[in-house]
Formats: sequence, structure tokens, C-alpha cells
Amino acid sequence: MQNTFTQFENFGHSLKAPSYHIRPRSSEDINEAFQLAKKTGLTITARGAGRSYNDAALNGGGILLDVSGMNHFLEWDPASGQVRCEPGVTLEQLWKKVLPDGWWPPVVSGTMFTTLGGCLSANIHGKNNFRMGPIGEHVLEFSAILPTGAEVTCSPKINADLFYSMISGLGMLGIFTSITMQMKKMHSGLLEVHAWPSRTLKDHLQSLEDGAPNYDYIVGWLDTINTIGHGQIHAANYLHEGEDPDAQENMQLAYQNLPSRLFGIMPKSLLHYFLTPFANNLGWGLVNTAKYIVSLRKSVFRESHAAFHFLLDYVPKWELAYGRGGLIQYQSFLPKETALQAWTEMLALAKKQGLPSYLGVTKRHRPDKFLLSHAVDGFSAALDFKVTDRNRARLSQLLQEYDRIVIANGGRFYFAKNSETSAETTRAFLGAETVEKFMKLKKRCDPNGLLESDLYRRIFCR
Repeated sequence: MQNTFTQFENFGHSLKAPSYHIRPRSSEDINEAFQLAKKTGLTITARGAGRSYNDAALNGGGILLDVSGMNHFLEWDPASGQVRCEPGVTLEQLWKKVLPDGWWPPVVSGTMFTTLGGCLSANIHGKNNFRMGPIGEHVLEFSAILPTGAEVTCSPKINADLFYSMISGLGMLGIFTSITMQMKKMHSGLLEVHAWPSRTLKDHLQSLEDGAPNYDYIVGWLDTINTIGHGQIHAANYLHEGEDPDAQENMQLAYQNLPSRLFGIMPKSLLHYFLTPFANNLGWGLVNTAKYIVSLRKSVFRESHAAFHFLLDYVPKWELAYGRGGLIQYQSFLPKETALQAWTEMLALAKKQGLPSYLGVTKRHRPDKFLLSHAVDGFSAALDFKVTDRNRARLSQLLQEYDRIVIANGGRFYFAKNSETSAETTRAFLGAETVEKFMKLKKRCDPNGLLESDLYRRIFCR
């Protein structure tokens, strides 16, 4: 097991940190890394695909444990839809493994390139959170190695306190070594998608609220630059058995794969160069206006699972279009009673300060049982912001003001996204009891404090 000193970045290329890079291939390698950390006085952070928008997978000056090589399937049962695999398996590998047998991952992120270990550490949510909850609710069991060297198996009934804490625990209690999940049965490789426009923010949130009971998935896009509330809703349902005469064909991988070329000609890997000139307030405002005009016509169509779910993968390396400073994403979760008021204030404040979000994505949510939960009975809004040398300090101040507004309105945050959340803000939304419970588990599982990340130090130690 070799290690090198390497500079790492977050997904948005706005944060950087050098670390010792170690690539384990087994539980024994992970335990060896723990022993090395203890001997040298360094800390360890697990990293999968590095798709977090913030510092969740950064550990400046410490050890970065790259588990992406632990990416093997250990068991797959096409009859029951149960799969057991290593933590470095990506959602792409997972859906490509199970879909030809008539199954689909019950919860996926907006990109297929996240690893399952990272998905569980952040307890990701999808466009169906209001119905299916976060990914942790579909984990039957996992195995993990703790910094003490102990290997544990956890499920909702075995070591339940660790089960509900390590899932959502940011990789700070132990390292996953195997994950067993239940897949969702499919009868078609297509979804029936309904799209319609929203003209006000109130109308937008009401569409999410009213639409959720009628669909398997629902998600919104918001123009946060021009007219606040202009946007579009996409809602989708599974096709039931017998509704798709071509089901056998469209559940094959060749049908699902996203095309690598635009109009069959231009490689999509070059598209981010053409997007770069529009990555400014004026340019992205024009893009949003055009998108809204196109969305004004209601439509119903059928779309592949991969195309519907993985919009972030349509343009490879799209994040590079934001330029040298990169981007950050701010995601807040607000109760349905206060979301309209809070987001109206927040989006108006961004426009006033000349720091608009270039992309706004909304979802409907429900609470869950996990310890470091971001969920509420309400909505989330994820906002992308371009970072430059000139706006970095002002943007930080804006997002800190956002935190104040969210907390005042009973909101919560998602630790895989926000880059500015402080320890004070963390305690305010999680509550002192939850923070203290997590820290007690941390002391029990990691008595020598070997597991730390830049994120952990920011939200729990300052």
C-alpha cells in the first residue's frame, strides 16, 4: 500500500487541500492506514469519487483514504433484488449491474459517479425523497471497520445506534467495507414524465406540494437571476407491468447510456468550453430566459431512467465552465410553512448584492430517523454560485446571512453541499442533544480522534 502527497480539490474546484494519498484494497489495508495515522499523529478522511461540493472529502495535511479501488460486487440476487458490494462501487456500476435484470437503485443522486460509501456517509436524497426517503432507508446491512480495529456489522436491528449514525455520519465514525441494499423492481427502462411551468415562487412550491402524492418523482428548476419564481416542474411515474411493449429493449444498457456526442457530431467533452463565455450574470441570465421560454409549453413524454435522473452527467466536466475560481453549492431545507418567506428573502438578497445563483433546483422532502439528518417536512433548494477572487469574501458573507435566515425559519442543511456552515450553525439546527450524542459515539468508535476531515473540523470543532 503506497502513499503520495497530493493536492486534492472539491468537485467544484473552489476548495483545495494537500494530503497523503493512500489507496486501500481491503479491510486489512484500512486497518494498516489507521495504525499509520496513530503512529504519525495524522488524521484520516475517506474519499470515494470526490463529488462533494464542499470539504467533506478533504483533509489538509492528513491522510486521504481513497476507497475507489474497493469497487467489487460481492453478491447479486436477481430474484430478490438484494445486492452486496464494496463501498467504492459507483451508482453507475450499480444501475448497470441491476437494470438488465429488472431493478433500479431506489434512491440516486443527480450524478451517477458518486460511490456508495460516499452516498451513505452523506445519506443522499433523490427526486423521490418525499416518498422513498434517503438512501439509508434502503440499506439492509453494512460492515465497517472502526479506528480501534474492530469490525462491526450494523442493521436497523443490530448495532442500530451505529447504523443510524454512520449512515449520515460523514465518515467520521468508521469506514464502510461492504454494503447490502434492496433494489426497486422495474417493469420498463422508461419513466412517464410530465413537465409544466411555474410563474411565481408560491406557484412553484405549491406544484411540488400538490404534485408529490401523484408521482414517484418530482423536481423543480428555478430561474434565480431574472424573475424569481419562473421555472419548471418535472414529475415522473414508473411504467407498470404491461404498459411498455418494448420493456426488454429499453432496460438494456445500450438504450440507457447517455450519448457522448451532441447531435451525433460534437463530443460533449468539449461543451464546457462553449459554456464558459456564458458563466457570468448576463450570460447565464440569457440562458435561463431561453430555458424558461422553452418550458412554457406543458408536455408529457417518456424518458429513460438514466436520462431523467443524471442531468448533471449530460455535459462532462460542466463544472469547469465556471472558470478558475470554480463554484460552490448552497442547499437549504425548509419546512413547508416557512419556505416561501425564507427563499423570497434569500433570492432577493442575492440579486440586490449582484451575486445571483446560476442554477436553482428544488425538491419535496420528508423527515427521517438518521442522526445527522438534513430532512424536514418541506422543500429543499440547491443554488449554484460562481466563485471568483473578487467575489469570494462577499459570497461568504452572503451565505452566512443565508444561514441566519434558514435557522430563523426552522431550516436545516446538507453536509455534502454547503461550504460555510459553522459549528455554531450546526449546533443550532441539529440541536445540542444530537451533537452531544454524535460526539459520544465518536469517542466510543474513534477514541484517538483518527478520523477527521476539513468539514468535520469546521462544523464540530470551531
